[in-house]
Amino acid sequence: MNGRRLTIPLFPLKTVLFPGGVLPLRIFEPRYLDMVADCLRHDTGIGVVLIRDGSETDGVPEIHELGTLTHIRYWHKRPDGLLGVTLEGESRFRILDMQVQPDRLIRAEVELLPAVATCAVAPDHARLVELLRQILAQLEPPYTTLTPSWDDADWVGARLAELLPLDLTEKQALLAEEDARTRLAAIARQLAELELD
Repeated sequence: MNGRRLTIPLFPLKTVLFPGGVLPLRIFEPRYLDMVADCLRHDTGIGVVLIRDGSETDGVPEIHELGTLTHIRYWHKRPDGLLGVTLEGESRFRILDMQVQPDRLIRAEVELLPAVATCAVAPDHARLVELLRQILAQLEPPYTTLTPSWDDADWVGARLAELLPLDLTEKQALLAEEDARTRLAAIARQLAELELD
């Protein structure tokens, strides 16, 4: 899978999703309704990328080149009439080339990146595991449907990066981090800074 190239539609958002994470969304724009229908019909992926500049709904935003390939895990029609989907992160990718379609949907050629190696959570980061347990205990589905890997530094760091109120550029930097323990150490530093402010 590593190094494999795909052509996928992109979903630019003001959020960062990691492999193994889940992202519930409300879909209402025609271009994204068509995208979801096409992905369900052909069982293809969607690339979630962080917006660098611009908005989720107006025009074509400037985006980061590193994102996460997702698949639709669940979909339903919401009480408000909108389409609800839950995306599940699978692997990181880097954008190689992209084209904007007439409906303003972005399609990109991407290269899948190697997974971050799993390793045990270091003893000095045990409190981060406890913090994540407390956060997840307060959430509802789809977060409660995640299969936890409490001893995996990559899984713990990825979930904390998604769920903590960190700056989006910091979250993007954590997505780019290749070492799980380094990512956890960075999260611990950022939490310490938040507590000092």
